[in-house]
Amino acid sequence: MIATLTIVRYPKWMGWAGFISMAIFRLPLWRNSSIQFWKLMGCGKGGSFSKTPDLQQWALLTVFENLPTSIDSNHSLSQTIAQENAASIYGKFICGWWKFMGAEIYTQILEPIEGHGFWDGKQPFGQLTKSNEYNGTICVLTRATIRLNKLQHFWNNVESVAKNMASSKGFIQSVGIGEIPFIKQATFSVWESKDDMKNFAYKLHEHTKVIAKTRKEKWYSEDLFVRFKPLASYGSLNGIDLLKP
Repeated sequence: MIATLTIVRYPKWMGWAGFISMAIFRLPLWRNSSIQFWKLMGCGKGGSFSKTPDLQQWALLTVFENLPTSIDSNHSLSQTIAQENAASIYGKFICGWWKFMGAEIYTQILEPIEGHGFWDGKQPFGQLTKSNEYNGTICVLTRATIRLNKLQHFWNNVESVAKNMASSKGFIQSVGIGEIPFIKQATFSVWESKDDMKNFAYKLHEHTKVIAKTRKEKWYSEDLFVRFKPLASYGSLNGIDLLKP
């Protein structure tokens, strides 16, 4: 399986185009037989779960059995190949829309390597192991559907965790994404190594405390946790590449 995550940032006066794209992109994505799973999402302000939407920024996640570009034996993807074949990944209409609207486009091509959980009752990245020997730069997707009666508990706790993540050793960048504001939320974060990510996830007291609460009090009706090996990236988000410190 290969996944792609594209974050698109429209010019300030073109934010409405993001709203419209959430509706009109569904048909070409649904008709694209190469795509196994896809999600159109909005983004929050800041780099993690957020109550405040960023109306200029939108996200598209796709999963392919085999990406319609060539990956060499070292599992590295040429940026030139990725750029030239962006239309073959998403289709000419979607790429043409972004270009016409003057959007800044950032795409990461990812290999799922570890994970567990479900997204809308599916395992979109296939059956993943819980452990992998890879310890290079790593990307992490944490996603949950929050129970309505647990919304206040969730939002009262996540802000401190997000602040601690941003100051943690090995943290590079993150972005908050989601399907439904307040309820279906996700964070995509990038770390220098798996060890750095684990130190934050399992050794930071504030974070482990919140994890324990989510399990004990059953905050989520569904959750998903996946780690990815980044294969390539192209474009920029706010002028930067999320894979670079």
